[in-house]
Amino acid sequence: MEASVTPHRPRTERLFVQRFSSTPRGARLARRLAVHQLHVWGIPYRSDVSDTAALLVAELAANAATHGRVPGRDFELLLGLAAAAPETPGRLRIEVSDTRGERRPPGPGQVVKPPPGSGGGYGLVLVEALADRWVVLERVPGKTVGVELDLLY
Repeated sequence: MEASVTPHRPRTERLFVQRFSSTPRGARLARRLAVHQLHVWGIPYRSDVSDTAALLVAELAANAATHGRVPGRDFELLLGLAAAAPETPGRLRIEVSDTRGERRPPGPGQVVKPPPGSGGGYGLVLVEALADRWVVLERVPGKTVGVELDLLY
């Protein structure tokens, strides 16, 4: 598995962008709307891709609402679906951006599994395990965590 995402977005046939309040409710809505949008794009509910994307959006949105929260500022969810070419798989890109730049999470290969019984801290461990590629990018203001899933048709 590659540990980084190309900072350029692939040519995307379909794009969805929405802002959500930096609250637990906003994080839940982001996950639900992401799964709905994937279904609209032909990725059925409860499929492996849909379930994996739901977990990734849930973790990234929860992190944005918890650790990236700036009062009065929203977080942004971006979904991009690039079609498959004859020799390459399609690709689903998920990005969650928040406005807190000083709280940058560890990047690919830097995530440390929390000690047993800690009760939390597994979000980026899950991201690293599920994503084909992922990256943390600076943004003004804030940061973006982007993940990619290869889609095999």
